[in-house]
Amino acid sequence: MTADRDIVEDGLCQDLESLSVSRKLVRSVSQKLRKKRIHRSAGDEEETANGFSLRCLTLYGRGGGCKVGADTSEEFGDSSNRRRSSASEEGKGFKPICGAEETGVDCFSYGRKDRFWKRSNRKELEYEGSNRNSRINLSLPDDILEMCLMRLPLSSLMNARLVCKRWNNLTTTPRFMQMRSEGLYQTPWLFVFGAVKEGYCTGEIHVLDVSLNQWHNINAEVLRGRFMYSVASMRDEIFIVGGCSSLTSFGRVDRSSFKTHKSMLVFSPSTKSWRKVASMKYARSSPILGISEVSLDCPVVHSQSNRQDRRFPRSRLGGVSDVYEDPHRLSVRRQLRNLSDENAGFLAPMKKQCRPLRHRSETSSLRESKRFVLIAIGGLGSWDEPLDSGELYDSVSNKWIEIPKLPVDFGIVCSGVVCNGTFFVYSESDKLAGYDVERGFWTVVQTTPSPPRVHEYYPKLVSCNSRLFMLSVSWCEGDGQIGRRNKAIRKMWELDLMYLAWIEVSVHPDAPMDWNAAFVADKNLIFGVEMFKIFGQVLDFFTICNVSDKVMKWSHISRNRVALELDASSCVTKTIMAIHL
Repeated sequence: MTADRDIVEDGLCQDLESLSVSRKLVRSVSQKLRKKRIHRSAGDEEETANGFSLRCLTLYGRGGGCKVGADTSEEFGDSSNRRRSSASEEGKGFKPICGAEETGVDCFSYGRKDRFWKRSNRKELEYEGSNRNSRINLSLPDDILEMCLMRLPLSSLMNARLVCKRWNNLTTTPRFMQMRSEGLYQTPWLFVFGAVKEGYCTGEIHVLDVSLNQWHNINAEVLRGRFMYSVASMRDEIFIVGGCSSLTSFGRVDRSSFKTHKSMLVFSPSTKSWRKVASMKYARSSPILGISEVSLDCPVVHSQSNRQDRRFPRSRLGGVSDVYEDPHRLSVRRQLRNLSDENAGFLAPMKKQCRPLRHRSETSSLRESKRFVLIAIGGLGSWDEPLDSGELYDSVSNKWIEIPKLPVDFGIVCSGVVCNGTFFVYSESDKLAGYDVERGFWTVVQTTPSPPRVHEYYPKLVSCNSRLFMLSVSWCEGDGQIGRRNKAIRKMWELDLMYLAWIEVSVHPDAPMDWNAAFVADKNLIFGVEMFKIFGQVLDFFTICNVSDKVMKWSHISRNRVALELDASSCVTKTIMAIHL
């Protein structure tokens, strides 16, 4: 037994001696590695910067991977097996490997914080993140960024506002909107209101980007269920005035039981925002609207507002005469007795106003010295009766002011527009009258015989570049056969403000299938929309005419893009507005 035990102890000692590593051997290996590191190339230095060297000693242990200088105790959750480097100050001769321990040869200097297994790409990622943040912070100044964003089309500008809060806040300030409106970077946009689907007023607004020929839809919940309203544009905002809504079935186009509105909404297409302003004094549906620019000290606005503050409430049952209620109306009636003298006095200021309007890019002081007013005339009242009264909305005071009624025996007004500071209106009885916005009185304009027209089609007045136009439908006699009505055509006439004569200037290319065709002008462009039902399908035609051309010709810009999904009642409820945005 003793002999066997001696043999086992001798074998164990031999095994231990074979596994023992002398301090001298470790030191020589470390010196050789240090020399190799000095003579490495640039590629080897990049590998060392990444946190480890691929040319370390090929010593492996049970965990796998290079164990040179590795601190594997933390990696495997065993803090008791933490090993120190053989090059440490506690190195004593031999380091035997016993049991589960493994040899660790440190080829790096002792005290280095980041070991092999703990090194990762964390520093590299932090460095890249800092570079990325520094690149983001290198942004343009606000004034240069405004100049860049100001030149974008409206559709691109709306997308740019979604980039960040800074761009959104920068492009919605009044200063930015004013700079954009005064520049030459705006394009025409055509808005179509009053869409009806499956008998319901959806409130959708169909918008056409004329420059790109692209259609967009705006869902306006505030207009859901409202129909027979009128629209007008003031600067870059759209005013929705009056209208009706059904009392029995909300949202449906029902004229049997309805409510007439007196409220007015304002829509800003640039910011897609809605707001409510002061309501009219009387409820109206389909009123005739006009926008005019007046001076800050406009006598009509101040005198009428002061008079209304002193007046007693109107009572229809008291039998109060209109003369005592508003003495100004008596003076207007006296002026209407002598029409020849009125026309002479009416043309004098009109001729002065015929000079070209000042461009909006003048000084801001001139812009601040003006304010806009909105005029609403006629329409249908709460009992569906025709109205001959009018109201004026002051944008500064946010108040409605009553203006004199239409001239006596003028008839039902069917169209109107503001031209050179005068609100022209046309009646179903082919009479033309003008309201001087600054001085506040009506005048009947006697012209040469009005252009011939088919009485089922009401004429439309349009003002463009300080010129007054009218579109009417008349019969065309062709093939040399006198007295034979061949076809109906739509002609455009221009009123000579000097001689008060209508002159034919253009012929519309489409047959007048829509008796309620809508026409609107913006700057030097006139837009037309015709919508009608034929063969069980609703069709639409959008046309445009540039009045600055020597030969005014109409051209199509869109066909059958909107009305295919609409009801036939949309032909009656539709209304349009054009704005440069």
